[in-house]
Amino acid sequence: MNIGQAAKKSGLTSKMIRYYEGIGLLPEAGRSDSGYRQYSSQDLHTLAFIKRSRDLGFSLEEVGRLLELWQDRQRASADVKALARDHIEALNRKIAELAGLRDTLQELVDHCQGDHRPDCPILKDLESGGCCH
Repeated sequence: MNIGQAAKKSGLTSKMIRYYEGIGLLPEAGRSDSGYRQYSSQDLHTLAFIKRSRDLGFSLEEVGRLLELWQDRQRASADVKALARDHIEALNRKIAELAGLRDTLQELVDHCQGDHRPDCPILKDLESGGCCH
């Protein structure tokens, strides 16, 4: 199938497929006599793997490592689990950071009168860079 068909079936854009090919996550596609990229069912399977990995928030580097582990039938599942656990730890750090940002913004919103006066603690905080209140 051509790149447009592969994009439609995989849920990725043609641009992303070319990018994944360019950085080595996806093997270089075969070419038709007219020079168009041709993708196999195995390529689609790999694209689905990449898409799901990215949907779960894995970085491109982590996706590369996961692909290596997936393709290595001699690998230990402990290696996969360790990579996934590391990713969970990174997600938890990001969640904590986002919760802190939400809480700070909520506090600023709670202290804003939201009336016709120009005084606004939200803008004052932004102006001060979050310091020097």
